[in-house]
Amino acid sequence: MRLLVFAVLSAVLMVVDARLTVLQSARSQLGLIVEPVYWLGRLPVTLWDSATQELSSRTELVAENERLKTEQLMMQRRLQRLAALTEQNVRLRELLNSAALVDDEVLATELIGIDPNPFTHRILIDKGSRDGVMLGQPVLDARGLMGQVVEVMPYSARVLLLTDTTHSIPVQVNRNGLRAIATGTGNPERLELRHVADTADIKEGDLLVSSGLGQRFPAGYPVATVTEVIHDSGQPFAIVRAVPTANLNRSRYMLLVFTDPRTPEQRAIDSAEAQEAADRQALEQPAAPAAAAPAEPATETRP
Repeated sequence: MRLLVFAVLSAVLMVVDARLTVLQSARSQLGLIVEPVYWLGRLPVTLWDSATQELSSRTELVAENERLKTEQLMMQRRLQRLAALTEQNVRLRELLNSAALVDDEVLATELIGIDPNPFTHRILIDKGSRDGVMLGQPVLDARGLMGQVVEVMPYSARVLLLTDTTHSIPVQVNRNGLRAIATGTGNPERLELRHVADTADIKEGDLLVSSGLGQRFPAGYPVATVTEVIHDSGQPFAIVRAVPTANLNRSRYMLLVFTDPRTPEQRAIDSAEAQEAADRQALEQPAAPAAAAPAEPATETRP
């Protein structure tokens, strides 16, 4: 019976609420009372959604931060590689310009090893007898002479640098032609000139070039720059120190110079013989027959 009464009452209220506006104020008041209940009911869901979103955002931020750090490291590596390639390009251009100034035949080579013995100044290059490398062959970089080949292997060769204590090279002062012998000191930044008279005309800043004496190094290549001249009145010879023009401890790319082993007199004789043979061959060739004169066209005669 009570259920029936509640059912009838509910139906009447629904009809009244739908047709009339009498219950609107009462419904609004009931909404204010029920709203906290709704809010409390949704509170666990809201808190869970907020916590999930916060954790998700933090995880995404951490992952993005790690990704950005990785990308930054990769970009820094690329920049470092780009800087190395740029510097390598500059060195190769300098070497190319140096090769253009060399009259002799040259072969580019690369440094692949350094002698670990601190008392010897030797390097290993990637060209050997298979490439035509020979003992005593001069080696230079973009700035000047570096040394000579002292050991040849099939695919590599060992180069003795100018600064080795066992190495000497005949030089001359580019300013006045004064000749001397530059000897290695064991210091990669210094050479010394032996037996230079105390009264010799040599001073700081003079450029020393190879003199070509001894037929080992070609003449005219930069060797060193004089940095110190010490005169001692009690000694017959001056102390002359110089710094190599080549980057002995920094150059990676070098040139092997193939010089003409003939003496200047032999080259002059060979050149004269070649010219004489060419003149003789030109005289022995028969003269070309003169071209026949073209025949005159026949003229038609009329009776």
